Amino acid sequence: MTPVETKDVSPELASALDTNAASASAPRPSSGGLLKPAIIVIAILAVIVVAAHYADKATRLPKTTAASLTKTDSKDESKPEPELTLKDLDGKDVTLASLKGKVVLVNFWATWCEPCKIEIPELIELQQEYGPKGFTVLGIAMDDEGRSAVAPFVQKEQFDTDAGKSTMNYPIVIGNDAAGDKFGGLLGYPTSVLLSRDGKQVKRITGLITRDDIVKSIQAQL
Repeated sequence: MTPVETKDVSPELASALDTNAASASAPRPSSGGLLKPAIIVIAILAVIVVAAHYADKATRLPKTTAASLTKTDSKDESKPEPELTLKDLDGKDVTLASLKGKVVLVNFWATWCEPCKIEIPELIELQQEYGPKGFTVLGIAMDDEGRSAVAPFVQKEQFDTDAGKSTMNYPIVIGNDAAGDKFGGLLGYPTSVLLSRDGKQVKRITGLITRDDIVKSIQAQL
């Protein structure tokens, strides 16, 4: 904007005119400049909300995660075993009904589950000690990949037991969510359910078994 002409006017008027001219020529802040801070604040709030959502989600225990090392124990002698047919590692059908007459420890596990791996040597020893007396562990593998992941693990993985190195010496079948649901749903792995000789659910453990405790329960059913 061109300066205001001050010729033939009083000094006071000229000063006022020059001040107005300077104010008029000063650049106005653009609307874009005002919007940028607001956009930044909105973006930060959005990031906080999303982060809080995923942090909350991460703290929840999904259905298929490994269970806590702290076990929970419950007894319910009124529940019969569910009707269940699953495939073994050779593709043959295995039913719970076919095991009636034995004390059965149904063990839900997965090859990626670290607490399950800690527990397996105990299960091997239980099978060795009580198998000849009418007891068996039935491992239900819950890997999403099924037999392709489970079979090599069962065949090759060696575990340290009191009797030395051993592979898993009890029957393994391939499980699914429906199998877990038939036992009332699973909070995590490992989960074990002890069945009496007549097929009643007498003990349920979520988390690692305690050897002394499970031995007492097995002996009470034999």
